[in-house]
Amino acid sequence: MIRLLSTRPITATALLLWQRQYAVSAAERLGSYASEDMTNVDHLVIGGGVVGLAVGRQLAARQGNTLVVEKNRGFGMETSSRNSEVIHAGIYYPKTSLRTRLCIEGKNMLYKYCQEHNVPFKKTGKWVVAQNDEQAEYLRQLAEHCADVDVPVHMVSQKQAKHDEPCVQAHAVLASPTTGIIDSHALMSALHQDLTERGADLAVGTEVQAIHRDDTGGYRVLVATGDTDVPYMAVRAASVVNAAGLWADRIACMLVPDDHEWHSKYKLHFAKGRYYLHTNSSNSPSISVQRLVYPVPDKQITSLGTHLTLDMGGAIRFGPDLEWVSSNTDYATDGGEPIKKVAAAIAEYLPMIQAKDLAPGYTGIRPKLQLPGGVFRDFVIKEESDAGFPGFVNLLGIESPGLTS
Repeated sequence: MIRLLSTRPITATALLLWQRQYAVSAAERLGSYASEDMTNVDHLVIGGGVVGLAVGRQLAARQGNTLVVEKNRGFGMETSSRNSEVIHAGIYYPKTSLRTRLCIEGKNMLYKYCQEHNVPFKKTGKWVVAQNDEQAEYLRQLAEHCADVDVPVHMVSQKQAKHDEPCVQAHAVLASPTTGIIDSHALMSALHQDLTERGADLAVGTEVQAIHRDDTGGYRVLVATGDTDVPYMAVRAASVVNAAGLWADRIACMLVPDDHEWHSKYKLHFAKGRYYLHTNSSNSPSISVQRLVYPVPDKQITSLGTHLTLDMGGAIRFGPDLEWVSSNTDYATDGGEPIKKVAAAIAEYLPMIQAKDLAPGYTGIRPKLQLPGGVFRDFVIKEESDAGFPGFVNLLGIESPGLTS
C-alpha cells in the first residue's frame, strides 16, 4: 500500500496562495529530492473525479501499483457531483467525435456496471422538444443523425405527447428511450471500492505542485500534503494520467515552458451553470413528469439548454443555465440570468412554471475547450509521446457527456 502522510483537506484559497508563493520554488524543491526519498509508483492518476476513479480502477487491474491523488478532502467534489446526473444516449455530437463514440459505448457499459454493482439508476427516457417549425426540422435532422450512429430515437405525435406528458408543451417531440439518470455519488463510491479492492490507493487533500520529466524515464511529481510537519512529498511515476478536470490545463502546462503551444491549445474556459429546484409549495402548480425534457440546443451545442431532469427520488430540477466565468471555483448561486428569464425559458415547454415556483439549488462548472461562441471542440484524450512526453496522458475538456463516456 502506498502511504502519503496526510489526507487533510487543502482549501481552494490555500491552494492558490501556495501556487503563487511557490511557483518557482516548487520546481526547485522537486529537483532537490534524491531518488531514494521519493515514493515510487507505476501509475499516477491526477484527479479523483469520476473519470480519475474509473481510470485508476482500470490501471489497478494491470501489473504494478497505482496511486490516485485528489486535491479536495474527498473524491468527486467538483464537476463529477455538480451536474444533471444523466446517462446520455449520445445523440447530439458529430458522428466521428469522441463525445459520440465514447458516450454510446460508455452508456451500455455504465448500465451494465450499475446493475452489477447495485448503483441506483433509472432508464427514464428523454424528450427533446421543439416549439416551432424550424426547431422541428432540427429534430428531424437529429433523428437522421441518430440513425447514422445507431442510437434508437423516434418521433412522438402531438396527440401521443399530450397523452404521455400532459404538462409538457411541444410542437414536435423526439424521444430518446436509452437516456437515463444515475446516482453519481453511488457510482463514484463503487468505483472507489473497486479501485481499493484491486490494490490501488486514493490520496485526498493532495495537490500537485510541479511535474518534471525524469532523466531515467517516467515523471517526478511534487505534491502538497496539507500536513504542517511534512507539507510536501515527491512521487516518481512511470506513467501519469492527467484527469484533473477543471484544473487539467494547469496540470498539463506544468510540464512545458511558457511559450509552449499547450498553453493556448489546451486552455480551458469555464461555463458555470445554475440548477433550480421546483419548490412544490402549496402555491406552486402540481407537475407530474415521467421523463427528462430538453429544449432544442443552440447551434454550436455550447449548452443543451435549461432542461428538466429528475433525481432518483423523482424530484424535479431544472438547469443548467450558462454563464461564462473566469474562476473555476465560483460556485455561488447568485448572479447569472434573472430568475424570471430562467422561468420564461422553462415555460416554453412547461407553461405553468413561474419564477415563484423556482428555488436556487446548486451550481456546477464545465471545463470547456470551446471558446464562448466558438465552434465545437471534442474531448482531448491523448498520450503525449509526439510532444516528447511518453507515458503522459492528457484528458482535457471532459465535460458533458463525460459522466457517461
